[in-house]
Order: sequence, then C-alpha cells, then structure tokens
Amino acid sequence: GAPLRHTVGVGGDARPGWDRSMRCIDETLSELERDGWIVNQTRMWLASEWTVRHGNDWRAGEDHFFRHLLDGSRAANRAGWQWTIGTATGRPYGFLRWQVDKRAPGWCDSCPHESSCPIEQWPEASTGSRVEVALLRHDADLDTTAGPSAAQVHDDPDVVWLTAESLGDRDPALSAHPDLPVVFVFDEPLLARLRLSGKRLVFMAERLAELAEYRTVDLRIGRPAEELAGHQAAVTFTPVPGWRRTSAELDLAAVYPWPWLRRPTSRSLNSYSAWRSSHAAR
Repeated sequence: GAPLRHTVGVGGDARPGWDRSMRCIDETLSELERDGWIVNQTRMWLASEWTVRHGNDWRAGEDHFFRHLLDGSRAANRAGWQWTIGTATGRPYGFLRWQVDKRAPGWCDSCPHESSCPIEQWPEASTGSRVEVALLRHDADLDTTAGPSAAQVHDDPDVVWLTAESLGDRDPALSAHPDLPVVFVFDEPLLARLRLSGKRLVFMAERLAELAEYRTVDLRIGRPAEELAGHQAAVTFTPVPGWRRTSAELDLAAVYPWPWLRRPTSRSLNSYSAWRSSHAAR
C-alpha cells in the first residue's frame, strides 16, 4: 500500500497518523512495508503514535500491519494494539524520544526534527478509560478457543486441506497423511476484503512451491467450501474465527490439534505477567 502520513480517524475526522518526515517513523514503517517484519518494540512505537498521541482508530492501524506482516496474526496483532491503548488496564503506552535514543542511537541526530521533536514530551492522552473485557479475564469456552487436544478422526480423508495459518512442514494434518494430495485455496472473497500486500502473497506462493517439490499440491482460487466440496478433508484446527466458519461448511474426515507452544488456559490474560502466572499454576 501507499505510505501513510494522514488517514481518516474515528467519526470521519481527518487526523494526523504517521508522519514520515520523522526518521523513527519512516525507518520503522519502511521496514514493515519493505520486509514484512518489525520487532515488537517498534510495533509498539507505531501503535502508540497512531492511537495514543493522535487518537486514531486502532483497527485501521492494525489493518495496515496485517496487510504487510509475513507473520500476520490477528490474535497477536490485535492484542498488541489493544494493550497499547490501555484496554483492560487504562494505562496507554506512550512513545517518546528517549526510547528512540535508547533503542536506535543516531536516528534522532539525523532527523529533520532533531531540534524540535514532536515526541519529546509525554502524549496528552496519558490516561485511558478502563475497558472490561470478559474473555481476557476468563474463557468460559476454552474448547472452542483452543480446539481439540487430540486428533478427531471420523473417516478416511482423501485430501489434506492446508490453510494460510499453517503452512509449515510440521503441520499436523500434513504430517499425519504424507501420501495424500494437498489442497490450498486462495480465498478470493477474503483476499478482496483484506487487500494483503504483494510480498505476503508471494511469501505464501513460494512456500507452496517448496511444498510441491515433494508433495502433490492442488492450488485453487474461490471459496474453500465450494472448492473442497465432494472431498473428505484432513485439516489442522486453526484458532481464528474464519477457520471455524469455513470448516462448518465442509465434510471434515479428520481434525488435528493446533500445535500450541503452550495450550491456552481459562485464566486471566490481562497482562504478560498474568499469562505467565496462569501457566505456572498448571
């Protein structure tokens, strides 16, 4: 997409967004848009500048991240953006010049705003309203969130349905059925809505080309429910709402657990320390 300097904010008001005349903003946005990757620290910088200082809708900024990030994850991206604006805590994250001086020495010295930095002082929006988010405190339907803990095999599959969220060699359904052909569907209606960057689409295509060197891969474009009609598919559960909606329309012969690093619990996720405590208590 085109570089963003201004955007339309909440309520239709034109508000400042990311000012690319600031070197810290231009360097980090350029890395995102060029490489499809930025470290967590600079993700927080951009999210804070967009929302806390300028009051823009966090969802518009998160959409821009999602279009470009090769590791684009709605769960991780949205959690990070909401943490930045103080959801559930009321304590927004402020982006300041001293953070740039600490993490990227030299940027400020060569910035056009070196003598009049717009992020020298703490943002005026230094406090936020506390939002009670029930699912951050307790997940009452953990099985829906986390998916099956063991393989659910109902019949003999004839294909493996591979999704964009699980393209690695160790995808459980892929590993469990090494002799079956693989079907990957570029979801045309979804892609039209998401408008992913070209590099992210190329990343997926390159991965599928690698897979096709040693597996039979059938690439299709359309709606997954229509393209997979008539097949009994083996698939890996994916913890995103779109997967659940699509899978409900399909004849799934086998569903394999998502390979969690740590399987979710129903305990509080208000903060990283709360997440650590929830797993330490298991």
